[in-house]
Amino acid sequence: MNKLLKTGVFTAIALAIGLAAGTFISTSAQSEPVYELRTYKATPGNLDNLQARFRNHTIEIFGNHGMEVVGFWVPTDEDREDTLIYILKHASRAAADASWQAFGQDPEWQRVAEESNRNGQILASVEREYMTATDYSPLK
Repeated sequence: MNKLLKTGVFTAIALAIGLAAGTFISTSAQSEPVYELRTYKATPGNLDNLQARFRNHTIEIFGNHGMEVVGFWVPTDEDREDTLIYILKHASRAAADASWQAFGQDPEWQRVAEESNRNGQILASVEREYMTATDYSPLK
């Protein structure tokens, strides 16, 4: 085989191996569970209304879209008057994005959100952080 043809064959093989390895790494990273930490600040006097919305409606709607609730917390310091913290588990970051998109378009959620905000917004702000468990985490 001439030298130019050998070089082309080896380059094609190396490219195919590289693409296959990249696809494997990308696919395995995407299939790792993702945890989403969300911190909500209620508008003044509306933490109970926000918690009622979760308790009575939102958790069920989350489940309809593949969003697994890990838990809910309220702080023990001065933020306890207006802060709700929770963690969701998603199959992957792509699954999280798809779930949130479907959740936002869900007619039941839209009805609940409109009804709960009828007398003014109950939610002042939302912070979120996506996380993956470390290799030494009990969640692994």
